Amino acid sequence: MLRTSVKIGEASRATGASARSLRFYEDEGLIVPGRCGNGYRDYCRTTVDRVIAVRSLLESGLPVRMIRELLPEPADGRDATADQPRTEFLDEVRAYRDRLAARITVLDSQKSALDAFLNEAGRARR
Repeated sequence: MLRTSVKIGEASRATGASARSLRFYEDEGLIVPGRCGNGYRDYCRTTVDRVIAVRSLLESGLPVRMIRELLPEPADGRDATADQPRTEFLDEVRAYRDRLAARITVLDSQKSALDAFLNEAGRARR
C-alpha cells in the first residue's frame, strides 16, 4: 500500500520506472512531483498514477512529444480531475493507433508475399 506521499525510491518501486526515468519524466514536463523542505522529490498518489499512465503510453509507442503536448497538465496532487485525458488527446491516440494498424496491415501483406516466395523457392529446390 502506497502512503499518501513517497520519495523517489518508493515511487520507483510502485511504478516500475527507474529513478532516472522519473527524473526524465519530470524534465520533460510529464510529471510534477512536489518537493520536501530539503529539496527531495515527493510523489503523491496522483503523480504515481500519472507515472503509470505515462509509462503505459510510452510502452505503447507514443512519442514523448505527443504525450507532453496532449496529456492534460499534471495536477501536482491538488485536483485529480485535472489529470483526466482530454478529448483532443484521446483523438490523437486513436489516430496514432489507426496509423499503426495501417502499417501493420502493409507489413502483414509484405510478410505473406515473402512467405509465398520462400515456399515457392523451397519447392523449386526439391
